[in-house]
Amino acid sequence: MCPLRHERRLRVPDDVAATLAGQLGEAEWPVWVLEDDGTVLGCTTVLEECPAWAYTDAERAESSFFQVSTWTLPTNGARLGHVIARWALDHAARTGQAHVRRGAFHARPADYYCREQGWRLLREVERRGRTAYIMSRPAERQPDLPVLTQTVSTG
Repeated sequence: MCPLRHERRLRVPDDVAATLAGQLGEAEWPVWVLEDDGTVLGCTTVLEECPAWAYTDAERAESSFFQVSTWTLPTNGARLGHVIARWALDHAARTGQAHVRRGAFHARPADYYCREQGWRLLREVERRGRTAYIMSRPAERQPDLPVLTQTVSTG
């Protein structure tokens, strides 16, 4: 995330960039950035493999993406997280995936994702002393999605 910010000269507060870099650690995960006129509004990571601790072998055998580490700037009703989730559904459908999977470690966002965004709670799993809420949603095109996708490599 940080190299992308510097290479593309995106504006994002240093503490946010440091937090995101800390979440990623040494992993080479693809980070997708939602930006408007050079300002980072949010980001997410979309992995090509779902974790074995969260999904059954049958679920993992289905083509899917696993959406993790979504972050957005606080806004007054812009629902940037919802835009990013819709982008993930669209991206998955455009690339031939059947599902988008995601998890949450708090009941409140999991309830919101299911109630307001159409995710389906598959199960609750204990993970490192915390409850993980494991969800899924079929990939589907989002023809009215208000974002364009541009892939930029930092490697």
